Amino acid sequence: MYKFLIRPFLFNFNAEAAHNLTFSLLTIVRHIPLGRAIMRLFYKHDSPELAKDVFGIHFPNPVGLAAGLDKNGDHYNELSDCGFGFVEIGSITPGPQPGNPKPRLFRIPKDYAIINRMGINNCGVRKAIDHIQNNPPEGIIAVSLAKSTSSESEEAAIKDFGDSFSLMYDFADMFVLNISCPNVQGVEALQDVDTLSDIVDNLLSLRLTYDNYKPILLKLSPDLPHSQVDDILDYCMMSGVDGIVASNTTRSRDGLTIPDAKIKEIGNGGLSGAPLFPKSLALVKYIHAYTKGRLPIVGVGGIMSPEEAKAMFDAGASLIEIYSSFIYNGPSIVKKILKSMETK
Repeated sequence: MYKFLIRPFLFNFNAEAAHNLTFSLLTIVRHIPLGRAIMRLFYKHDSPELAKDVFGIHFPNPVGLAAGLDKNGDHYNELSDCGFGFVEIGSITPGPQPGNPKPRLFRIPKDYAIINRMGINNCGVRKAIDHIQNNPPEGIIAVSLAKSTSSESEEAAIKDFGDSFSLMYDFADMFVLNISCPNVQGVEALQDVDTLSDIVDNLLSLRLTYDNYKPILLKLSPDLPHSQVDDILDYCMMSGVDGIVASNTTRSRDGLTIPDAKIKEIGNGGLSGAPLFPKSLALVKYIHAYTKGRLPIVGVGGIMSPEEAKAMFDAGASLIEIYSSFIYNGPSIVKKILKSMETK
């Protein structure tokens, strides 16, 4: 039904308008009697054998929703009803920011791809906390944190991450540091290990002041050279970072089959979807081999089918996340992946 009715309807709108419409519909579902129960009936797949313990957290299943869809933590419960074992909200900055000028989100249906230059638009950490307090999460919530666009110095970035981390600490199950977004000037520079260590060391120190331990993960770019990845992984294993999310979107346009003129017309932005999968898979394999499996990995980027989900787990991922597949294949893709993982 999604591919033949819902997706064609949504794809009549530009990508950002379709996103906003979808979230409006989820709001309606929230307030309709039995609305969420019906969603769970269609899309949720409970199977005890798929439960997994990672980072000291018990996940009901290892398939999560990647950051970028529920930017402000508006609909994590309704999205959990679609079968996800966890939902990553954000990325979130200390204060609200509008992001980049529109248009900034583009579908490429022929290649099952998305290009975005959203610019980490969000309503700020306090708004997300309000949502969580008013609608307590019924599942596992990961929060993606990012620096503000206006924070240009290393000191300002350290403060941004520290402020958001401290405010959100009691409201999240785990944290992902977005140090690799290609759509905000200066963010990718945070992957320099000297800068990165200053940011993360501050958060690790802050974490010691809390009674409950919350995992901290780093989200890496698939465009990093192996020498830089090595430096980051060495730091992670030495410092106590809990895991890696691999990977973010890519600046590369490899794998697109649309004409070069169309690619130039769309312009800059991070590419996600099917063309990203080979790069994400290769990064997961590399990290798993380099760390000898010591560092848990959340594999994300272009997983469009149960077969690709299996390949990501086989490459060394402990958990996976999807995003573009949810847009192109609809909520049923989660159940399909989970059913394919069950012992036959």
